[in-house]
Order: sequence, then structure tokens, then C-alpha cells
Amino acid sequence: MNEPQSNPSPQRPVILGIAGCSGSGKTTLARELATQLEATLFPLDLYYRDLSHFPADERTRQNFDHPDSLESELFIAHIRQLAAGITIQRPVYDFAAHSRVAGAFEPVAPAKVVIVEGILALHYDELVPLYNFSVYVDAPNKVCLNRRIYRDMLERGRTEQSVREQFAATAKPMADLYVLPSQMRASMIVSGTESLDWSIERILSMMRANGLI
Repeated sequence: MNEPQSNPSPQRPVILGIAGCSGSGKTTLARELATQLEATLFPLDLYYRDLSHFPADERTRQNFDHPDSLESELFIAHIRQLAAGITIQRPVYDFAAHSRVAGAFEPVAPAKVVIVEGILALHYDELVPLYNFSVYVDAPNKVCLNRRIYRDMLERGRTEQSVREQFAATAKPMADLYVLPSQMRASMIVSGTESLDWSIERILSMMRANGLI
């Protein structure tokens, strides 16, 4: 696992990366940490490439779990800007339509801590060096699938069958190839099935020990 990096300047934000398979609990963890640290939350999911040029039925057949599905060039540039204390204009993504909202942007200002969260947050070679600290959330496949079914049916208008099919066709194979190996890059690993409060306490203790908060 990578050693945490000290924050080079108190004026520059601390960049915290949180990765793990879809349904591992990383988003819940990231949101709670963002609340406790009064941090800027930076979900990589908002940087899916725009598919508006595809017919609607073709968009749903795209592999959304492959690293190429995200516009990594843009979010890496944006994270570099946030790390330098610069406000960015983040694109707005419509998950139901699998496309960006044309002409819509959301201003995002850096706080003392910026939390980068996503299944591939520890995958990209250019992104990992930007982190002062990083966490990988580990959870069994069955737990991840059940959570993904619940989330996608509730938040993204999906059917259970479509979620199961996508999990088998792309989510699990891509996780095996790109997500699971990335845990070796994390400063620490926590379990997605343990108490959320316990995971947060461990993370905050490690960050304090390294002078990051």
C-alpha cells in the first residue's frame, strides 16, 4: 500500500481518494467524511463521457465500468485545479439519459479537504500522485450486487434484471480487471461491511497522525 503524503502547504487543499467496487459502501463513506470534514465531494461518476450522439437504445449497451467510459483527462485537470485552490466548472450528467446536460455546469470550489470518490479513483496513473491520502473500501461480491440493485432501482430507474445482467456482463469483470488491483495503491483499506463510524474513526485517526487534518 502507498504511504500517505504530507500536505505540502496549509493553504492548499488535502486531496483524499476513496475507491472500491460498485456497492462496496465507498459513496456512503465519502459522503459522511465530507460532512465531518466540511469537504468538497468530487464523484467521478459525474464525468461519464457524453453519449448524446448515440441513439437512446445504444447508450444503455455501453460499458460504464471500463476506465474509458470516464473523461479522465477532464477530471484529472479539474482535480489539479482544485488542489491548487482554483474553482472549477463541473459538467452536469443525466444518468437516466446517459448524457451530459448541454450547456450546464456546476461551480465547485475547493475546501480544506477535497474527497475524490469513484470505483476507479485509484486506477489512473496520473491521478494517484495527486492524493495526500487514499482509502480502498473492500466488500464481498454478493453485498456489492445487492446494494447496486437497491441503488439503481431507487435512484436510476433500473429493473432488478437489468442490474443483474449488467453486473454479470461488465461490472464484475471490469472490477476484477481494474478496481480490485487498485487497492494496492491505497494508503489504507477498510471493510465495507464494518461499522461506518468505526471506518471513519480509523481514517480520521490515520489522517491526524499524518498531519493532514
